[in-house]
Amino acid sequence: MSKVSFPWRDFLAPKFWPSWLGLAAMRILPLLPYRLQLLIGKFIGHLFYRIAKYRREIVQINIALCFPELSTEQQAKLVVDHFHSLGISIAETTMSWWGNEKKLRKLVTFKGFEYVDNALQAGTGAIMLGAHYTTMEISGRLIALDHDLAVSYQKLRNPLFNAVTYNARKRMLHRVFARDEIRASFRYIKQNHLMWIAADQDVGIENSVFVPFMGHIAATQTVPSRMAKITKAPIIPYISRRLDNARGYEIEFFPPVENFPSESLEADALCTNLLIEEQIRKAPEQYLWVHRRFKTRPEGMAKLYRKKPRRITKK
Repeated sequence: MSKVSFPWRDFLAPKFWPSWLGLAAMRILPLLPYRLQLLIGKFIGHLFYRIAKYRREIVQINIALCFPELSTEQQAKLVVDHFHSLGISIAETTMSWWGNEKKLRKLVTFKGFEYVDNALQAGTGAIMLGAHYTTMEISGRLIALDHDLAVSYQKLRNPLFNAVTYNARKRMLHRVFARDEIRASFRYIKQNHLMWIAADQDVGIENSVFVPFMGHIAATQTVPSRMAKITKAPIIPYISRRLDNARGYEIEFFPPVENFPSESLEADALCTNLLIEEQIRKAPEQYLWVHRRFKTRPEGMAKLYRKKPRRITKK
């Protein structure tokens, strides 16, 4: 973990005051009992479900596409459950950033971490293949309690929230790489370290291939394949699940993916998609369905999501 000084003076302008109020409310959450934090998070998620019409539509489209076997009523319930999980992730983020370490340790059970240990003992480094679960932030913090872990990050639009997020992750993780620091992250793995990646989101066609995801063609990143090929490190899938009845979290690691990377980027991308699909189905409400997973479409295929309405600003 690193000590990072926070650039307070950069965010004293009045335009940042609403963000400061939101952060102040977030800062209070970790002081509350764990069960109460989850209840507040669930309430926030339900409020988001009610007011975020555009994001609700995205979730509804994604759920309908990926779970056609569910009835209309079951799909609708899964949509609501997802927003509850999304709200809880806000409370979990505050726990990750400012929570008591002793209390955090009591919340987690690990399975299969020997796969990571074996890779590090062999000196190969390890690539931890995750996905954008709503438990993503808390699982990173829990793993980093006892293990050096690096992640890459995408800058947030709100500069204050971006600075707070970056500062928090620098404190709780061994290394934090910007998305464009690819060579530095490769060197880090080669130095026999553990690197977390999640290549399950649609970031456009560049460095992506079209392969099925949950039964539908999706632009899928080739990062895991290229990273494994260059670093020679094993790909170790994992999943983090929030347990029912405020029982904490289970973080499970699986054996390294065999014959990976192959000679085909498409085969590798399909392999990673299938691994992620298998984990999503264990707790589907905890996957990040608000993302437009099928945004980039092959030529000739109709768009699935409507364009987000532009905000009208007065000059």
